[in-house]
Amino acid sequence: MTEQLFTDLVFWLFCLVTVGGAVYVLLSNHVLYAAYGLLVVFLGVAGIFVFAGAEFVSAAQVMIYVGGILVLLIFGIMLSSRRKARHDHLKVENAPRGTGVLIAGLLGAMLILLGSRLAFSGKPTGKWLAVKSLGFSLMTNYVVILEIIGMLLLMALIGATYLAKDDQ
Repeated sequence: MTEQLFTDLVFWLFCLVTVGGAVYVLLSNHVLYAAYGLLVVFLGVAGIFVFAGAEFVSAAQVMIYVGGILVLLIFGIMLSSRRKARHDHLKVENAPRGTGVLIAGLLGAMLILLGSRLAFSGKPTGKWLAVKSLGFSLMTNYVVILEIIGMLLLMALIGATYLAKDDQ
């Protein structure tokens, strides 16, 4: 009984960290700090994937989102910010906070409504079969999408480098 309680407590802790990071991103006025909040969200989601029994997806979450996309985002922010600009050049003028909270609440309610109507088959698949199937489909059916995403990330990196260069 106490082991189940501890497991539930750690799961809800990961959920709280994820939601807290998302609220921080929503309410942040500084782009770089919002990216750090996104880091907390990605790590919290990876922890939730571990509790769902999807260790491979959790590792992919950390490697792809934290190790790739978030680092590229922070790299782009750092490169595109000019030293000659004023001190608060990374600040963002947000819409009124009530509007953001209202939209987030409506989207959350929509997700809860849609999630309550889902039906799962309950037929388990083997762990290795699911990973093998995922890898096979990524390298056959979705290889064009992976190449396009890689090219988009490369273009974003080249664009950030171009914006960061001195105008000499």
